[in-house]
Amino acid sequence: MLAAGLATRAAEREPTQAEPPSAVTKAKAEAGNPDRKAKPEGRVRRGTNGEVVVTLELPTQKVMGLQTAALGSARVAPEMKGYGRVLDASPLITVTAELISAEAAVEASKAERKRLATLAGQNNASARALQAAEATAARDQAQAESARLRLLAAWGPAIANREDLPSFARSLAGLESVLVQIDLAAGGAVSAAPNGARLWTLANETELITAKPVGLAPTVDALSQGQGFLFLVSPNPAHLAPGQVVTGLLSLPGEPQTGVALPRSAVLRYNGAAWVYLQTDGTSFERKAVTLERPLPEAWFVRELLKPGDKVVIVGAQQMLSEELKGPDEGGE
Repeated sequence: MLAAGLATRAAEREPTQAEPPSAVTKAKAEAGNPDRKAKPEGRVRRGTNGEVVVTLELPTQKVMGLQTAALGSARVAPEMKGYGRVLDASPLITVTAELISAEAAVEASKAERKRLATLAGQNNASARALQAAEATAARDQAQAESARLRLLAAWGPAIANREDLPSFARSLAGLESVLVQIDLAAGGAVSAAPNGARLWTLANETELITAKPVGLAPTVDALSQGQGFLFLVSPNPAHLAPGQVVTGLLSLPGEPQTGVALPRSAVLRYNGAAWVYLQTDGTSFERKAVTLERPLPEAWFVRELLKPGDKVVIVGAQQMLSEELKGPDEGGE
């Protein structure tokens, strides 16, 4: 009995083989030990020139639904950017009506003067009546000339000398057509007249509006102090209204410019600038600032920093920005 008891106590003192730790035990150990925390796949680092590079392994890219596209080349006619507004045509409509009325009065007074001159030659009208008719004709002619000069001073010869002025004014009154003045930046000028323009509004930058050239603007904008041009939008499918602010690209004669067509879905707006994520290898993406020079259908024309064949993120760019804003990983460059 005594021997059996001693053997039992000795067995209790002998070390038993350690059981493997459970998954829960491992998780607790890792949670209590920061040095053993697994690093995420997505990493953010700074390149040698200070550029931000996001590294995402292929499985992570698949989970995020990341998609890239190679940039295609683009050629566009020379253009110059300007800013302007839709003009209020009410003064033009008013002076046109005055001109039409004055010209009608001129025709009537001329006919009356001619009639009285004929009668006076037959001794059937007095000299006084003829003099009165001549004075009326001269007055009506002066009023018509005054209206035409006011039209010329306010709107320029391109509009004042239109043969279809009455129908032109009617289309402006009904907003079937609108006049737009586009002013270049301060000190901006072009040597040749634009042969057209593409416009867009603040409310819709993707819908481009074709505008026909009318001529030089008769006035200079007080703020921009740049050269100004008048354009006609007719018909008016975008329902532009007087006072509406627009941005315009003036088409100029000359050799086409070359660049790339950057898909709109690739562009990120951040800190007041436009950015894209450029894929530099299978898992690395560099965030680049780009200048969006002019709109294209479903794209932007870009001349600098990007070239045909470059791959940019077109789906998932916002998620990449969120990953980047988490900050650099520990142990990164």
